[in-house]
Amino acid sequence: QVQLVESGGGLVQAGGSLRLSCVASGRTFSNYAMGWFRQAPGKEREFVAAISWSGGSTRYADSVKGRFTISRDNAKNTVYLQMNTLKPEDTAVYYCAADSSLGFPRVSVSEYDYWGQGIQVTVSS
Repeated sequence: QVQLVESGGGLVQAGGSLRLSCVASGRTFSNYAMGWFRQAPGKEREFVAAISWSGGSTRYADSVKGRFTISRDNAKNTVYLQMNTLKPEDTAVYYCAADSSLGFPRVSVSEYDYWGQGIQVTVSS
């Protein structure tokens, strides 16, 4: 089992920045690729960004490319999502997830094995 706990969410004005953190416990963090997903009210959960176990490969949704950056610190068992130039449409509950695959970071919700409880990000216009 892997336990994931997100932090860093909140309310920010459009154009502002937030950094989400997700701390993992329970198993060897570096054995997992990590991803960030989000879910807005009335919408399905969608992929935001993912990073390989080593940090050497990353993937982003087109909607956040150039604005968001995913990174990880395996010594701290933590994955980050730096979110810049936030827009009202970024408002959602953001989830951290762990994927036991050792290949290229994946983008499908069904491919991730463990999930955090989610954290709210609200961007006001």
